[in-house]
Amino acid sequence: MNRAQIFEFFRRLAEADPAPQTELAYGNTYQLLVAVTLSAQSTDVGVNKATRALFQTVHTPADMVALGEDGLKAHIKTIGLFNTKAKNVIALSQALIRDHGGEVPNNRDALTALPGVGRKTANVVLNCAFGAETFAVDTHIFRVGNRTGLAPGKTVVAVERGLDKRVPAPFRVGAHHWLILHGRYVCKARKPECWRCPVTDLCRFKDKVAG
Repeated sequence: MNRAQIFEFFRRLAEADPAPQTELAYGNTYQLLVAVTLSAQSTDVGVNKATRALFQTVHTPADMVALGEDGLKAHIKTIGLFNTKAKNVIALSQALIRDHGGEVPNNRDALTALPGVGRKTANVVLNCAFGAETFAVDTHIFRVGNRTGLAPGKTVVAVERGLDKRVPAPFRVGAHHWLILHGRYVCKARKPECWRCPVTDLCRFKDKVAG
């Protein structure tokens, strides 16, 4: 896609959804960090079900440490890899208390130094909590970036860098939300719903699906 096509691509997505948000439920930045950490290889719906009761009583890293690993496991046992995730969430909570005064840091290096927090998780937190122009490339964005020709790349980092280079200023903060939601509900992995896609004429996908 050229610059004009990319601008139009995001303009249409923005027109359909002017204020895109993550579908993870959270009440503060710490809960967001926990929810995103738990969402790896899990659905947002599944994480929200698991954290609904948890977040009624756990609001801070100190609350989580007090709950303990076994207590956390009882809440998140329906989520994939819950044993490892529980260990990481307790460890990152301890690290936040020890190294950051119980607050979630607003820079990528500090976030990715926390147990269980990778680049994608850090990018989501920076974008959603701090309004940073970051691009959290999950499976949906990786697929949309390659399929449409918006930001092709063989790795998630390559796609992230492509988006960072190409997404125009008016759309940079909301871009990763629009792309995730587009990939989740329209540009689906097995059968993309091209017949109702608002950007199908801009898309480079050769095997478009008719309705």
